[in-house]
Amino acid sequence: MIFYRQNLSDEKLLDLYKKILKPRLIEEKMLILIRQGKVSKWFSGIGQEAIAVGVTSVLDKSEYVLPMHRNLGVFTTRNIPLHRLFSQWQGKANGFTKGRDRSFHFGTQEYNIIGMISHLGPQLGIADGIALADKLQDNKKITAVFTGEGATSEGDFHEALNIAAVWKLPVMFIIENNGYGLSTPTNEQYLCENLADKGIGYGIESWIIDGNNIVEVYNKLSRLKEEMIADPHPVLLEFKTFRMRGHEEASGTKYVPQELMDEWEAKDPVNNYKKYLTELGILTDELDEKLRSEIKQEIDENWAMANAEPEIEPTYSGELDDVYKPFQYDEYTHNSETTNIRFIDAIRNSLEQSMWRHKNLVIMGQDIAEYGGAFKITDGFVDAFGKGRIRNTPICESAVVSTGMGLSINGYKAIVEMQFADFVSTGFNPIVNLLAKSHYRWGEKADVVVRMPCGGGTQAGPFHSQTNEAWFTKTPGLKVVYPAFPYDAKGLLNTSINDPNPVLFFEHKQLYRSVYQEVPTDYYTIQFGKASLIKEGNAVTIISFGAPVHWALETLAKHPEIEADLIDLRTLQPLDTETIFASVKKTGKAIIYQEDTLFGGIASDISALIMENCFEYLDAPVKRVASLDSPIPFTKALEDQFLAKDRFEESLLELLKY
Repeated sequence: MIFYRQNLSDEKLLDLYKKILKPRLIEEKMLILIRQGKVSKWFSGIGQEAIAVGVTSVLDKSEYVLPMHRNLGVFTTRNIPLHRLFSQWQGKANGFTKGRDRSFHFGTQEYNIIGMISHLGPQLGIADGIALADKLQDNKKITAVFTGEGATSEGDFHEALNIAAVWKLPVMFIIENNGYGLSTPTNEQYLCENLADKGIGYGIESWIIDGNNIVEVYNKLSRLKEEMIADPHPVLLEFKTFRMRGHEEASGTKYVPQELMDEWEAKDPVNNYKKYLTELGILTDELDEKLRSEIKQEIDENWAMANAEPEIEPTYSGELDDVYKPFQYDEYTHNSETTNIRFIDAIRNSLEQSMWRHKNLVIMGQDIAEYGGAFKITDGFVDAFGKGRIRNTPICESAVVSTGMGLSINGYKAIVEMQFADFVSTGFNPIVNLLAKSHYRWGEKADVVVRMPCGGGTQAGPFHSQTNEAWFTKTPGLKVVYPAFPYDAKGLLNTSINDPNPVLFFEHKQLYRSVYQEVPTDYYTIQFGKASLIKEGNAVTIISFGAPVHWALETLAKHPEIEADLIDLRTLQPLDTETIFASVKKTGKAIIYQEDTLFGGIASDISALIMENCFEYLDAPVKRVASLDSPIPFTKALEDQFLAKDRFEESLLELLKY
């Protein structure tokens, strides 16, 4: 291995040695503890330390780095106290996830480190969002994000590279090509000769770097960082290295040919660098022993501190209280001036007023800029707010959602418009596994609103007509809002944007231009978890949301003799059970009306809640009315049959006969 020090001083060369030695000695300690049964699981980065240490040494402390589970050197180079790392690995409360996640599955704003989730790919999009926030502020920073050669096959990798290329974001995409994805060798993972070649297709500058040469890593990245700050753009870096241990210790390395192990052992980044410094006279055996002794003492002392920490004692409140970031709802009231506008105008009005109110708010979506979006809601917004904040995106929902998370991490608010709610399936993973779980896992907000134009009745077929709220009401950590009227749409969207938690905001397409209402011209908010009692009566409780609220009103207008409580839920998570239970206890009968298909919909949960909490008050079984359990069809006759609208009246009258 050849080292070219270039302009590096003796002090800098020795500093890099200290930094690369520390994670190696920690790992050696962990391997002993594993054999003693004192550590349950370990993902070793032995042989790869030069990459993590080199990258992090190039970055300023204020610049974000997004590591993976073999990048101990990132955490030690950022000088995180070892006892906190040890507590994290042991599932102690002084770790970064309070025992809720393991190893390096965490982030910390204190050290500007954003950890991974097991799905690997979404963190690449997060880096895009962090870098976008930096670029919008012109603060001359870059972001570095790690991935392995295996994850370069994931769609998120390609989506994130494409976004960074199109938006010219200062992101270092770092591929640690260590030879194996668990046990699958690289020749079974991709066919191109070098992964760096993948950058060509995205117009991204790319480099191949010896990942075991700490000096090469540091010098090359130092130059690249200067260029990226002077002219913001992404770079793709393939670091050639090798994993000397198993994917995790239990899996071993029997699948690796011994000659390959021997070849890479000779390229050990720590031993070779030590030899180089010794030849230069910068490092002596005495100094090396002194450094090792100091680091080992630090490790032992901090391990003792972590061991002395008590085990976590679980409580229900401790777990449930951290699912969402606490949100202090601020009520903004309006004046008496109103205007009669459509549902779609109320949405636009909310977005426009929120963009003026929140200077850190960015809206992203397909065709939302000059074109104004598929439904023209953001028409004219580019002129008012600029293309920096009103951003057309490539067709890559997953990375765009992750980019929203990155914006949130770096001090911005994000709105992501799904062109149709159906398309959210290609962004499902970062919503349910990243946005939803981040606060629970390591206390980080996900200040992202995902707008969801949804619903049938327009003969748009199976991929443009779904109302898929039940996909998300099941996921702890998400809030789900589904207004039926313009007044509610504006107030609830304002609240959604203010809330630092992730919100799925459903907008029924058929209501966009068909429903009018007097709506205040002022900015105002409506509190989540408060249903609206639209009509009152003693005979039956009708519970609904979205378009079926209007369908229920049509049925009641047809039957003025029916005295019903009609509850518009408005928000599904949180759910206003207090209003539901009070009404059912009064009327003794309940019917739940949803547009979604019947099985597994939120109506089923509401029915169960009523049965559990109001059983002794019921005079009849709880009734559910929903669409057919089939995909939604295109032709009008088939769609009319599919939707619940034509079946509600019969079910309501049947219930009233009890």
